[in-house]
Amino acid sequence: MKFTELNLHESLLEAISYMGFETATPIQEKAIPVILDNKDILACAQTGTGKTGAFVLPILHKLADRTATDCNTLIVVPTRELAIQIEQQIQGLSYFVSVSSKSIYGGGDGKDFNAEKEALTKGCDIIVATPGKLLSHLKLGYVKFDKIEHLILDEADRMLDMGFIDDLKKIISYIPKKHQTLMFSATMAPSIRQLAKTICQSPTEISLSIAKPAAGVNQQVYMAYDNQKSKLLAHILKDRKEYNSIIIFSSTKAKVGDIVRDLGRAGFPAKGISSNLEQDKREEVLRGFRSKRIRVLVATDVMSRGIDIKEINMVINYDVPNEPADYVHRVGRTARANTKGEAITLVNPKDMQKFSRIEQLIETTLEKKQPPKELGEGPEYREPRKGGGSGNKRNFNNKGKGGNHKSGGKKQWHKKKSGNDNYKGNKPNNGNKPKPQ
Repeated sequence: MKFTELNLHESLLEAISYMGFETATPIQEKAIPVILDNKDILACAQTGTGKTGAFVLPILHKLADRTATDCNTLIVVPTRELAIQIEQQIQGLSYFVSVSSKSIYGGGDGKDFNAEKEALTKGCDIIVATPGKLLSHLKLGYVKFDKIEHLILDEADRMLDMGFIDDLKKIISYIPKKHQTLMFSATMAPSIRQLAKTICQSPTEISLSIAKPAAGVNQQVYMAYDNQKSKLLAHILKDRKEYNSIIIFSSTKAKVGDIVRDLGRAGFPAKGISSNLEQDKREEVLRGFRSKRIRVLVATDVMSRGIDIKEINMVINYDVPNEPADYVHRVGRTARANTKGEAITLVNPKDMQKFSRIEQLIETTLEKKQPPKELGEGPEYREPRKGGGSGNKRNFNNKGKGGNHKSGGKKQWHKKKSGNDNYKGNKPNNGNKPKPQ
């Protein structure tokens, strides 16, 4: 569907055309008419589907001819990166519309705080905020939210995962009971439906097809012990010299610095970014990565959602993410807008079950490759038998004793062919040391 068929304000259509967009994405096509009809929404859509435009465009349409100066729309998001990105999109799409916006997030200085306070007291059409920082302002008693007409929760599942449920309920208590609520989530977990029941009025449910990596992503898997991963990373980067934009994801903040140092020693300069980094430093690193001055970025999952960086050649999962949906979000950083991209995941013994859950979500079984011979033999891939029990306890570790699980009524494991004709399935040495070739 063309944007011209969505009955949007002429000034918005002019901005959309100026930005080079013509056709609405599926989530935009489904959500925009419902929002314009003033109905609540519970929408399931993953990153990269155009969901920000799905709620920003109809809100801007409603505000295009508004003359009041009160805060009208509140958008709550889990991270400051997402808050910044959404406000940037608002500014771009409202170029020909007189609409004001302000992003509110932690990590700033006194000057930022005063600018936020001014927007919250004197009025601003759209406020985009993280829960913690917004609550800091609300508790001081000067915030004017009595005229809020639209509440938008973006990445609602992520906010619940991060423990923001009580903060969200507190924030909602400050706005009028009569308002339009728009919830966007990457998953439709029971907790999301429960939250929707408490804050939405008969919401229209919109759900795209099950979250899967884009067709243009070449997904690969390497079996590797932890002490093989750094050298394997160097091998992968050396083999892809033509790539100028690479993200490496770590599941913990503690590992980011270690990975950056290991890559530097191997001759591959990299920068790290996590919530430990000050906001101005994070933005500086992101600018360098966007401009391709930084080739390799090592990040936590703070980067997997809400960051719009085009033309990322490759994503490497140094660790298997804890949640299958996070794999889709990480991999979704590459092959955007019908381009091609590559995603490589390094799987150690303790992450095998987590990766099996990912394959179930994406409905794809990926070939499990072994590291190059000079790096030694990696672990043998094993997956849980179906119906074999809970699988909460297993005897896999990084000491190369992957096949010694005792059944005793617990989960049974069976060998799965690795997909590498040269790999004979031999057990690796104890002590987590690769077998020399």
